[in-house]
Amino acid sequence: MQARSRATDGTPFRSVSFEFFPPKTPEMEATLWSSIERLAPLGPTFVSVTYGAGGSTRERTHNTVSRIVKETDLKPAAHLTCVAATRDDVDEVVKGYHDAGVRHIVALRGDPVEGPGTAYAPHPGGYATSWDLIEGISKVGDFEISVSAYPEKHPDAASLDADIDALKRKVDAGATRAITQFFFDNELYLRYLDKVRARGIDIPIVPGIVPVQNFKQTANFAKRTGASVPDWLAARFEGLEDDVATRKLVAAAVAAEQVIGLIDEGVEDFHFYTMNRADLVYAVCHLLGMRPDQPLQHAA
Repeated sequence: MQARSRATDGTPFRSVSFEFFPPKTPEMEATLWSSIERLAPLGPTFVSVTYGAGGSTRERTHNTVSRIVKETDLKPAAHLTCVAATRDDVDEVVKGYHDAGVRHIVALRGDPVEGPGTAYAPHPGGYATSWDLIEGISKVGDFEISVSAYPEKHPDAASLDADIDALKRKVDAGATRAITQFFFDNELYLRYLDKVRARGIDIPIVPGIVPVQNFKQTANFAKRTGASVPDWLAARFEGLEDDVATRKLVAAAVAAEQVIGLIDEGVEDFHFYTMNRADLVYAVCHLLGMRPDQPLQHAA
């Protein structure tokens, strides 16, 4: 039975959700499920599972989501993209999720087939944009639909204002929540939120938080996705490349500091990019006062 988390003062805690990716190997699968078991007692609003183009990745996502439905009380949100598939193919995936009991989809355009930095080209006969995809999902079944948002704009967008216009189109098509790309400077998110609200967008804009498991890898990924890495963050991790224990302590402290700063600004919902690892996310949630209502049966 899934436990609902509580704050240390006994009051209901803020909403958290967690993102996982489908495992490629038996060892990665064991790590994923150990992490899910570790984090489930915190009572996340939902857990999302990422998705990529191609049959094998698609199948792994569906299998992971189906197992979450069958073996846990968690509410899964399945990622879905427009990439490398016809409309009929995508609609079949949506129907498969609906048949499996999934009622929440994270609708994304997806990265170009050739990878980030290359030009995106819609698949012939496929959904061309994320708002087209949202409309297609809504025709298949009644789903909660989350979408992406970019405090520093999507790398393909001409400007931040143009990117917010795209978000508005997604909301008009039926999106019910937006989850941001990760960021490290809270002012970026707060300024973005002001612009979004001024544009008449009133759905939740949930900040995406990434505890830094490996600074170099995170910095490289941030560069590919257009997210900035402030100098002060690099300084925090300087000299810790081979010191895993200290690096984890610093990472948990940095992420907790960021979330506390957002709470002070009135933010109540958070989405954690777990990288399929529970330790840092669990530590941050603990530092914020979250406690499981039941003792854990498994530790990551």
